[in-house]
Amino acid sequence: MSQHPTQRDAAKNSRGAVFMIAAMAFFAVEDTCLKAVAASLPVSEILILFGSTGVIVFSGLALLANEKPFPANVFSPLILARCLSEIIGRLFYMLAIALTPLSTASAILQATPLVVIGCAGLFGERVSMRRWISVFAGFAGVVLILRPGTEGFGLLSLLAVIAMLGFAGRDLATRAAPLHMSHRQLGVLGFMVLIAAGLVAAPFTRPMIVPDTTTIWILLLGSASGIIAYTALTVAMRTGEIAAVTPFRYTRLVFAVIAGFFVFQERPDLWTMVGSAVVVGSGIFALTERRKTTPRLT
Repeated sequence: MSQHPTQRDAAKNSRGAVFMIAAMAFFAVEDTCLKAVAASLPVSEILILFGSTGVIVFSGLALLANEKPFPANVFSPLILARCLSEIIGRLFYMLAIALTPLSTASAILQATPLVVIGCAGLFGERVSMRRWISVFAGFAGVVLILRPGTEGFGLLSLLAVIAMLGFAGRDLATRAAPLHMSHRQLGVLGFMVLIAAGLVAAPFTRPMIVPDTTTIWILLLGSASGIIAYTALTVAMRTGEIAAVTPFRYTRLVFAVIAGFFVFQERPDLWTMVGSAVVVGSGIFALTERRKTTPRLT
């Protein structure tokens, strides 16, 4: 017999949405810093510096919480799959924001919820038709922003597409990761893969240099924002339903458009603004939509 979601489930969904929006806002700050320093530093060096900072901070937080930075099951197939997905996502997204407009790369990344929600059944969740419609409406908004056949769909845009698939794999693995692994331990692993991604890219980028003082401060700001964003994202993916929380990833596009406008003088046109309104509206609808859930038989 079907039943309405409980108030407790609704509260979890709301909490997860708040953390997801916060994560997207801080990721936008991180992206802005990454793009800014990419003009003077090679991509490999940026990834290694960001990764090293995150590993140090999350390791310290884990030790303060009496946790091992590297738990015993760190080499389990699931965690290794998560790390590989994150390497792919981080490396290719860094290349995307360095070589393409920030708003364009962020827009392509908004297809991530399609992949994640499409796999929600792996966690025993049923996705209502209304939520499917809202997610595809959000994707339509992304297409409206990019407008196939224009500059946004050049070969370099494939970098963001590959990154999107990597991040979707990471989010699903985060959801499936053992709950006894804290966000601090997952943070250590997440930023370690940044170092790994930087090492992979090193042979293909220009030689590393010593950054100047301004660049160092931007790197520190970006690192702090990334650490906060990573923590909020991990909490979001472990709170509420995937189908309810994930659509709020779309807010990253709005933050990216704002950053691109004020920092990099990117001028979004009317279609970009309309598309942004569509994707945000679809995310809000996905959360507020009240669906009936039929429990799965075990």
